[in-house]
Amino acid sequence: MQTATAVRPQFSRHRRNDYDVTNTVQVSSTTAVTRAVEELFEAEWPGESFAPVATALATFDQLFTGRLPGYNGVDTIYHDRQHTLDVVLAMARLLVGYERSVGPDARLGFSRAAMGLVTAVFHDAGYIRESTDPIKNGAEYTSSHVTRSARFMSRFMPTIGMASWVPVATRIVHFTGYEIPLNAIEVDDSRDRKVGHLLGTADLIAQMADRCYLEKCRDRLYPEFVLAGVATRRGEDGALRVQYGSGLDLLRQTPEFVRQTMHDRLDGVFESAYHYVEKLFEGQNPYMQSIQQHLDFLRQVMRTDSWPLLRRNPPCFTFDPNPLPNVRQLMLGHLRELWGRS
Repeated sequence: MQTATAVRPQFSRHRRNDYDVTNTVQVSSTTAVTRAVEELFEAEWPGESFAPVATALATFDQLFTGRLPGYNGVDTIYHDRQHTLDVVLAMARLLVGYERSVGPDARLGFSRAAMGLVTAVFHDAGYIRESTDPIKNGAEYTSSHVTRSARFMSRFMPTIGMASWVPVATRIVHFTGYEIPLNAIEVDDSRDRKVGHLLGTADLIAQMADRCYLEKCRDRLYPEFVLAGVATRRGEDGALRVQYGSGLDLLRQTPEFVRQTMHDRLDGVFESAYHYVEKLFEGQNPYMQSIQQHLDFLRQVMRTDSWPLLRRNPPCFTFDPNPLPNVRQLMLGHLRELWGRS
């Protein structure tokens, strides 16, 4: 477990597929992540009640596992339960690292930090299908899932005493998406904007530092993009336009995606907020180190055309007992329909 004071990340070539970048927290387990986050928050804000955040995480677990009435549970194979929990842990580390890096006037305080963490917990809630939804997979909500997440939070947050934070949370959640231009997200307090920057940073660095990021892009993100209409879409002239022709094609474009993401978001709008985790790791940044390792390995694979080296097959944490075959079948059906009309 991540301790409350600065520690050196325990890198190991035997890092487990569903553990965080330090190989110490099982990010497929809501219980493990709740425990790690609570320890960080209690060390930074002693005496404050963690109960609202714990309730949010328990509700998240019900929602994503299909135990919350009115919802089907998560069925997106890239944006699964592990992804969100990984983001929540990264967000907690960024919040605490930030708090320990700035002067008193710039500090967030417990209430604002808790709001940011709850927003991280539900930042992908919009992928969850409601029981009456006609669509077949939550990936079809990709283009609107952040707005849907905000809608869920606006209903949930008042139940844990955070009603006053709803206007802020439902805006800053958009720092994790592409539905609203980042410079169009308006908040009144610069500290709220900083929380948004930390949130957007957590979402990106957690997924790109995932031990199986490359395989997940190829095998899981690509099918989601197909179902979302991102991989292949029909233009206004009726012609079919292909952005990603396959999972391998998506991987070939990943180095440029990471470069642009670093420039535009992580080092751009988010003002290099990823550095705040270094306060907890003796100046090291295990997330950025892992991302760089992925890029170096991917470039080697591309240079030598050694695609079989990408052979990890991590577990998928959805409510569906057979998520990968079922999503693949949906993807193939979507592609057949699309090309059949071309």
